[in-house]
Amino acid sequence: MAFWVQTILLVNIITSAVRGRVERELSAECREFLYMGTPPTGLEHHSLQFICQRYNKRPRYMTLYNTVDHIPVYSAYTFKPTDGERCVDVPWMYEPQLSTSSDTDEMQPFPSSYMHMNFEDAQAVLDDYTNAIFYERGTLNPVEHQDELDDKASTYTLTNVVPVVPDFNIEVWKEQEHIIRKRLNNYCLGTAYIVTGITTSGKMIRRENMNRVAVPTYLWSAYCCVDYDRNAPYFERYKFPSFAHYGLNEEENNEVVEISVQKLKEFLKKTTFVDQNFQIFVGDCVPPGSSKIK
Repeated sequence: MAFWVQTILLVNIITSAVRGRVERELSAECREFLYMGTPPTGLEHHSLQFICQRYNKRPRYMTLYNTVDHIPVYSAYTFKPTDGERCVDVPWMYEPQLSTSSDTDEMQPFPSSYMHMNFEDAQAVLDDYTNAIFYERGTLNPVEHQDELDDKASTYTLTNVVPVVPDFNIEVWKEQEHIIRKRLNNYCLGTAYIVTGITTSGKMIRRENMNRVAVPTYLWSAYCCVDYDRNAPYFERYKFPSFAHYGLNEEENNEVVEISVQKLKEFLKKTTFVDQNFQIFVGDCVPPGSSKIK
């Protein structure tokens, strides 16, 4: 189970040899994926590490990763207006710098040959999901919310993946991703910042008699778009500049619940280990000097 307390301003001390991807403090280029350049606060533990998810020489999004539970706590990204096309042919990747000093600051395809156990100590590997018949790989930053092929490809890393019940993933969570894509396509006029995360239950995927990957109890997501269409129909307008949702990662009773960001914060304070100062967006995505239009 993840243990989250205090703020997220400092995470695990990373060796000086580690460069742009796994970061002790977020770089300016990776803060571009965060509203007002600020990550969620109220999360800290020595096992949590920032990852600036780089692919093909560019940062694509950022992740807070738990090196003990071997799953991301959340991925934060900017939404790209898109038709929802999901086809991309790339191999699953991993983050070499979580486990060892590396000459590259980018995610890499899993090697076909032997992988040293040092990699498995800090992150999930493909074998963890091979025989996990009750779960499949669910991405927190979904390919459907990205437009360019390289941005889509960058979502295929296990540092962006959590175990998800297939029925929930396919029939419930992905349908909500469609809804959010259409809403932001139609009514967000500027940049939409999205944070998608999990809560943990204590359930684990086991392999070779070892706990390997934590299974989320809930998946949750929130977006922030301060530049939106004020003439949108009311049933959509009241969901700006921010809104959120969560769903139970089970076969039953797994319908998505849409709520305000403020109510999601209160829900997460009751259901997971976050500090009472937990905040997803600065000021709950209400710009200074303004109020949310209902």
